[in-house]
Amino acid sequence: MERIYVVEDDDNIRDLIKIALEGFGYEVSAHELAEEALKCMETDKPALAVFDLMLPGMDGLSAIRKIRKNDSLKDIPILVLTAKDREFDKVAGLDGGADDYMTKPFGVMELAARIRSLLRRSTKNQGSEDELEQYCLNLNKKTREVYCDGVKVELTLKEFELLQYLMENHNKVVTRDELLNHIWGYDYDGETRTLDMHIRTLRQKLGENGGSCIKTVRGVGYRFIKTEE
Repeated sequence: MERIYVVEDDDNIRDLIKIALEGFGYEVSAHELAEEALKCMETDKPALAVFDLMLPGMDGLSAIRKIRKNDSLKDIPILVLTAKDREFDKVAGLDGGADDYMTKPFGVMELAARIRSLLRRSTKNQGSEDELEQYCLNLNKKTREVYCDGVKVELTLKEFELLQYLMENHNKVVTRDELLNHIWGYDYDGETRTLDMHIRTLRQKLGENGGSCIKTVRGVGYRFIKTEE
């Protein structure tokens, strides 16, 4: 399970982010002070960090700069989440080492989507493998082949892309809008039932074992998770 550090001095916002991200399948370590978070990172490196800029003691921007100067931590994806919404502040945050920037108030769905995007980008930069193996499924990105329990499954391009995206985000809730945007494009304005139909067909083609790994999260989206869980 990927661990995310959340550094935010507002108790309510910090708790909200922690609960929301844990619901999306992440392990969350929440901190009020940047100094405390940096100390913990020395022995417990996170997969990603979310920083508020305005913090008591060391501010978020100073903490991010320290991370980027540390050889063992400099590759951590960092998302800035702050009330500062001026263009100057955004540029300062990104130039200071942040990978992405969100302003308050924010939506937890968008926050989770941006975190997934940063984590995928980080994995690609580290050189991800051509094959994905989750539970009974094996997916080859290069050959676009899928095997379930050792038997080849013929999928359309969209079905393949859907399965790949869900497998890459296994154990995490992926929203319907995120799937539509990623698979069909940000300008897609067709029926949202298209996604449901593709998911239904994908489940059928994967059979009982593979199809049961794709869980519906009512009112939100889908989750790729081990059957017995």
